[in-house]
Amino acid sequence: MKTANHTEVTEFVFQGFSNFGEHQLTLFAVFLALYIPTLAGNVIIVTIIRIDHHLHTPMYFFLSVLSTSETFYSLVIIPRMLSSLIGLSQSISLVGCGTQLFFFLGFAITNCLLLAVMGFDRYVAICNPLRYSIIMNWRVCTILASSVCASGFLLSLVQAVAIFRLPFCNSLIEHFFCDVRPVLDLACATPVINDILTLVISLLAITAPATFLFVSYILIISTILKIASAEGRKKAFATCASHLTVVIIHYGCASIAYFKPKSENTRDQDQLISVTYTVITPLLNPVVYSLRNKEVQDALRRVVGRKSLP
Repeated sequence: MKTANHTEVTEFVFQGFSNFGEHQLTLFAVFLALYIPTLAGNVIIVTIIRIDHHLHTPMYFFLSVLSTSETFYSLVIIPRMLSSLIGLSQSISLVGCGTQLFFFLGFAITNCLLLAVMGFDRYVAICNPLRYSIIMNWRVCTILASSVCASGFLLSLVQAVAIFRLPFCNSLIEHFFCDVRPVLDLACATPVINDILTLVISLLAITAPATFLFVSYILIISTILKIASAEGRKKAFATCASHLTVVIIHYGCASIAYFKPKSENTRDQDQLISVTYTVITPLLNPVVYSLRNKEVQDALRRVVGRKSLP
């Protein structure tokens, strides 16, 4: 536990990317160029899945939920980050910081759990195809999606309350948004219970679903390898490849960010990791997982063709 004398802190100031000096406008242009297709891509995916009845399947239902969550996840972080890069307000109130942390963690944990649910969907589809429609019925899908969202925000609420009950000695956040470690570093006293709580939530949100996905994909791959037809194996692998790509990058970045020892923290490394999982990872969903998917492309053509008819 660390302790220090303190005066009441009512607002924080982001240090952001101040060490980049005159290159901040370049960063603004780069991040904006990545953010616009992220936002547009996720909105397009949700709209297409809603409109096209061919995509009214469990897999695309969960994908639409993930796209919605990713959209709000990026909205919590990126607009404020962009505004700070062009010299607008670098400060945030205590309540505002707590709110940002709550929603950031809520959507981040929801995304992790949703990827695990999507892995379960692929496991049932490939390893138990005859019972797929029975196991993954719409009632089950709705319950799974609702449970994932509720669990994500419940864990986020516990974490946020535990952090913002602490007194703060410093107001300078050495980061570009209110994340767990940068905010905890400002506390005058960090009880061991907070470190334990952070570890437990990280295990529940990252390690547990990642382990579940690992086991699921071992079973999936072993089942695919038993398929006699080469074309069948190729098609089965294709349905999992995009999801597996997103999973590896998503969980990889989250694991590095939240399991790396404090002694190994450097500001530049932390910012690079954070940029990856707040700016790059949300872009993977529309680009890697969906817009390169033939069924989504066909649905997009059908929707565009339908609207172009007189």
